Amino acid sequence: MIETIKKHGGILAIAALLSTALVAVTHALTEDTIKEQQQIQLSKALNQVIPEDRHDNALHQSCRLVENKDALGTDDALPFYVATLNGEVSAVAIQAIAPNGYNGAIKVLIGMDATSHQVLGVRVLEHNETPGLGDKVSLRVSDWIHSFSGKTVTSEDDARWAVKKDGGQFDQFTGATITPRAVVGSVKKAAWFVSQRQEALINQPVNCGGAS
Repeated sequence: MIETIKKHGGILAIAALLSTALVAVTHALTEDTIKEQQQIQLSKALNQVIPEDRHDNALHQSCRLVENKDALGTDDALPFYVATLNGEVSAVAIQAIAPNGYNGAIKVLIGMDATSHQVLGVRVLEHNETPGLGDKVSLRVSDWIHSFSGKTVTSEDDARWAVKKDGGQFDQFTGATITPRAVVGSVKKAAWFVSQRQEALINQPVNCGGAS
């Protein structure tokens, strides 16, 4: 009996080691591909929130890391991108986190005109919201995210920047008010932060490295 247990234990140990090795090898083989796909998706999103006719530089290469938990929703440093056209700053974009989504954090990307601070576009980069309800913040599900375009945050307490249920101008989703409320609040805070600190943010050194 003891020998049988030892034999089975050895087999299990070998199987565990092989499984671990397989996972490690798979991760090593796919890591670069995953990073490449993430970069492609990020570049696509950047060109959506800052249209290509508004810049002639590679946006992902003009990135600074920014820290401000109150404005960006996280202790982590997040990317801030500077768009230029004919050598002049034309637009900016910043990532932010809505920490209070229904199923956790929602990562958003906000593009803004550098002069008027008008929102050019917003995209949700990552979320775990409920399919058929909160996932309507994603462009592949609905066009709700386009409702930010053309709007400007005029003050830190701009009451228009809320869902209609809270007296604001943005639609909520039937049965899912928490998700759009979180996204609206996140975009508002980040956009106001950029409008107030834009020059200082632009003057930071390019330092994102592989951040995305």
